[in-house]
Amino acid sequence: MNMVSSFLHKLLPSSPSGSGIADVAPTWTGVIRKETAISDCPFVVFDTELSGLNPRKDSIIAIGAMKMRGGSIAPADEFYRLIRPFGEMTKKSVEIHGITPDELEHADDIKTVVQDFFEFITDAVLVGHFIHIDLRFLNSYLKKQHNSTLRNPAVDTHGIHGWLLQNSAEFKKYFHGGSLKTDLFSVAEQYGVSVSMAHNALYDAFITAQLFQRFLHFLEPHGIDTLNELLDIGRA
Repeated sequence: MNMVSSFLHKLLPSSPSGSGIADVAPTWTGVIRKETAISDCPFVVFDTELSGLNPRKDSIIAIGAMKMRGGSIAPADEFYRLIRPFGEMTKKSVEIHGITPDELEHADDIKTVVQDFFEFITDAVLVGHFIHIDLRFLNSYLKKQHNSTLRNPAVDTHGIHGWLLQNSAEFKKYFHGGSLKTDLFSVAEQYGVSVSMAHNALYDAFITAQLFQRFLHFLEPHGIDTLNELLDIGRA
């Protein structure tokens, strides 16, 4: 099987053989058991930079990611790539992410980067802040090019944050007051994660990983210790 055929084969929907299908979630390389302890669960925290917010005409211009095992961050195990856009860059988007058209002129195309990114995530659960935006762009590309979508389960730190505010008195007590804004940098600063530079996909992934790490600490007393339970409260 050549590289392209292998790539397409992994994108096609498949069902695990044998019993207990409902107990597993499909991933890029196979499946992950929903009863996996969070402490043993492989995560990939990621973020994208975009040329705009409309997946029909805008494109991903950068992907940054790093791996975690449970609540432990592996900052050395990272992924960062620039992507040559297929549309025009707006002035507003450049002001947000600071990536200029000149920097992207010789970047790889999205097909190459997405394939490499999927090989990086393997069987991990994806994590992001407002991750539905990132997934919408990835899935828009996959739908157009391969008539498929990304299969890995995903959780949203924004959703977990909301659940903790509703259900954890200790969380609300410890983090009393502060900004009501829920963008990544505002939430990070409220919960003691240092923010010191402009948006960058890899840096934002690291900020999100630290935020996720803090949130997992507050989930433990509520008996949320398996992937299935985590998906129940934070599924993207």
